[in-house]
Amino acid sequence: MPEVTIRIKDNGPFLVTGPVRLLDDDGNAYDLQGKETIALCRCGVSKARPFCDGAHKECNFQSAERAQ
Repeated sequence: MPEVTIRIKDNGPFLVTGPVRLLDDDGNAYDLQGKETIALCRCGVSKARPFCDGAHKECNFQSAERAQ
């Protein structure tokens, strides 16, 4: 089975790469249109949530977690 990777971008989104299904709380699947990588919002300001639309650049979102 292919691997799924989630990368946390400094001051930006979660980048999810690999064969994933993204479901809302009712279990409905988002149409990912065969994309290999999707960007998920972390700042909460995106108008395309749960996807990133770059709004983090305008709202001064800051977060740079590191693995322990």
